[in-house]
Amino acid sequence: MATKSTTLAHIIETGESDFAVAISVSGHTIKGDEPDYAGGKNLGPAPYDFLCAALGECTAMTIRWYALQQKWPLEKVEVSLSHRKEGRQDIFEKTITVTGAALTDEQRAKLIEVAAKCPVQRTLEGTPSITTK
Repeated sequence: MATKSTTLAHIIETGESDFAVAISVSGHTIKGDEPDYAGGKNLGPAPYDFLCAALGECTAMTIRWYALQQKWPLEKVEVSLSHRKEGRQDIFEKTITVTGAALTDEQRAKLIEVAAKCPVQRTLEGTPSITTK
């Protein structure tokens, strides 16, 4: 049984390409696939696309949450990400833009600092446990 702190996802192949899947998670249905050069038909994001997007989404939401808590005049958050492999190392680079004419330099710096504390980043930097049945 799922609780508020449990996320359940169901993934099933669709047959639309060698790697195409339908992803059901939290009431949303999303397609996933590999790009053409990797044997798919590019019908949806690839796994690392989703991982990069999850880190960016969480970063933006964490910044927004903190600004709301502090009642700071943040107008917009924008996060751009890249992911690449160097050997066995995964390299993520985030570029964050916070917009708000009334934000002070100190507030901007704090929002960038808070960005590194988003839950997805903490998961990636931690030691998650994965059990396969």
